[in-house]
Amino acid sequence: MSKVRKSLLTCAAATAALALGAVPALSAEATDARADAAAPVAASPYLYNGWGNPPAVGEVMSATGIKDFTLAFILSDGTCNPTWDGNRPLDGPDKAVIEDVRANGGDVIPSIGGWAGNKLGEACQDAQSLAAAYQKLIDAYDLKAIDIDIEATEFETPAVQDRVLEALKTVKEANPGLQTVVTFPTLISGPNAHGQRLIDKAAEIGANVDVWTQMPFNFGGTDMAADTITSTEALKERLKAAFGYSDAEAYAHAGISSMNGKTDVGEVVTPADFQKMADYAKEKNLGRFTFWALNRDRQCEGGSGGDSCSGIPQQQWEFTKIVAGFQG
Repeated sequence: MSKVRKSLLTCAAATAALALGAVPALSAEATDARADAAAPVAASPYLYNGWGNPPAVGEVMSATGIKDFTLAFILSDGTCNPTWDGNRPLDGPDKAVIEDVRANGGDVIPSIGGWAGNKLGEACQDAQSLAAAYQKLIDAYDLKAIDIDIEATEFETPAVQDRVLEALKTVKEANPGLQTVVTFPTLISGPNAHGQRLIDKAAEIGANVDVWTQMPFNFGGTDMAADTITSTEALKERLKAAFGYSDAEAYAHAGISSMNGKTDVGEVVTPADFQKMADYAKEKNLGRFTFWALNRDRQCEGGSGGDSCSGIPQQQWEFTKIVAGFQG
């Protein structure tokens, strides 16, 4: 995304949803992966402090029971230096939001990248300098997790993919217990060629990514719950093939990041659709279940959706409450 999500130039033919099977017993590895993801990775809706009339986090936490947030977006300031939206320093107003979340008993996972803007993966010229930029962010907030939202030319350029994965491997080794999430576009049929390469390369170099999160929207969906499940099942199979996981282990390393209400290409994700996705995510013990974006999790007063409302009939924070149900 910038999760403004102007247009992801992907499309796919609709496929039938896969039937939900019985949940197998989790292996020790899968159990550990799912438990590690529980905070703050597993259930943390995206909050963008750069647009869309961002709500007060304390009020949302009190109203919904949500504990954690994914904060967008960390970008380059034109050099290999992390800033919020490419222009707000790490010790600026976003730090106050993080402190507010933590004061209310939650935590945050910053999202690095997005659809638009200057990306660190491209501004930093090698994996070592990119890892140093990630480390600067980690140190600034004593982070337990980071999310790499890899899209557009970052996603589509093999050399940049490699740089990002090598940098993630480096910071994982330097920060024991740090959780890493990679979030990327998808098709209804699962990861596209760029996504497949990204996963296979991570397996090849031992990048040790904790959760691979697909964004199942802007992909030509018609039944958004069914199409999301189909896409996630395909992701699970790709992770099994790349890493040798069992079904349970692959699910524990897989995630869903949906979009509430009207998407950029006219798809519609209703609360009922989103609840079906949540039920599936719980049944399969996915490592992550979230959406773009908290800013939009309210009904419009007359518009058709956008930065600060969903464009559909809904209760305020209805999608966030569903995500809160996934955290425990």
